[in-house]
Amino acid sequence: MAQIITTTRALHFHSPWLVAMAMAASMMVAASMANAATFNTDDLVIHDHWQSMTLSLGGERHYRAVETHSYSDATLSLNATSGVCDLPWLEMRVTLEQQQGESRAVNLVPARLRIDEQPVIDTMAEFITERGDDGFYAHFYLSDMQSLIADMRQGEQLFLGFDQEERDPWYMTFSLQGADAAINRMLSQCGGSGAH
Repeated sequence: MAQIITTTRALHFHSPWLVAMAMAASMMVAASMANAATFNTDDLVIHDHWQSMTLSLGGERHYRAVETHSYSDATLSLNATSGVCDLPWLEMRVTLEQQQGESRAVNLVPARLRIDEQPVIDTMAEFITERGDDGFYAHFYLSDMQSLIADMRQGEQLFLGFDQEERDPWYMTFSLQGADAAINRMLSQCGGSGAH
């Protein structure tokens, strides 16, 4: 993990789609990183290897389906924010050895996602740290979240791969056992949050 954090390079967006995704994700990135350090966790329900929960701070609400089973120091989550439930985002968090001294985007790297035997999805992942948080976050720029969510709900495993320049790629595998129920609950809670 430390190798990825210290490997920084400038990558340029070659697609208007990536530019748009980066702009849309910036709002969610700040909210997502704040969740780990300052948001209250409510309504936690376990769904096999996944959990669903509400994250709140004042009137702000985020809804999360998260896999905590596959690694002791890493989680994969699908997140949605009240008011923009139709713009969920995928995030991976890895626990580091110490709290970070600054909030910053560490790197932007090519990444690959695959669910079971589905075709590989080539994308970009932005690596981020948050001041005072011991987490290292990867946010994925994905053009078709609805198809990915549908595959996650039916799949058994989600595979991630990250390029590391001249080093071998870094791979992770997350279980999807319970993802369907966790995602259903997360989306239902977010959709019903307009009444609160």
